Amino acid sequence: MKVHLRIVTRENFRECLNLRVAESQKSLVATTTQSLAEAYVNPNLFPLAVYDSAVCGYEQPEMPMIGFAMYEIVAGVGFIMRLMIDSKYQRQGYGRATMIEVIRRLKLCPDVEIIATSYQKENDVAAKFYQSLGFRQWDISYARSHLTEVYVKLEE
Repeated sequence: MKVHLRIVTRENFRECLNLRVAESQKSLVATTTQSLAEAYVNPNLFPLAVYDSAVCGYEQPEMPMIGFAMYEIVAGVGFIMRLMIDSKYQRQGYGRATMIEVIRRLKLCPDVEIIATSYQKENDVAAKFYQSLGFRQWDISYARSHLTEVYVKLEE
């Protein structure tokens, strides 16, 4: 499975706002509305629309948006803040493909020395998912002060 990432624009933001996770995941991920609002006021945030790779090369995608990702670059860290695949497209490999593409992009940024993310402690699915991608516990003081989140960084 491969994905194509695009900037969220005036043309596709409504489709982005309509993305939904499964009911059981609603408490585990921020809405795209919240994420886009944060990105509007923070120039260090990069919101991305996720499409199947079949739309690459088409100015107007002929397939629906399947998810959303957002990362932040600050102080040498490329921090993946959001990963959300619409419930209709989950369990098809799009989440893994999206993470692989976001990681690839972050590795190309000269300002990024560490790639990291976090997940809620009770989210066992996320823990296994990030571990399978090579993320390991990140022992940073900031993480110790957030008792409900687990912070992980990509080990090379």
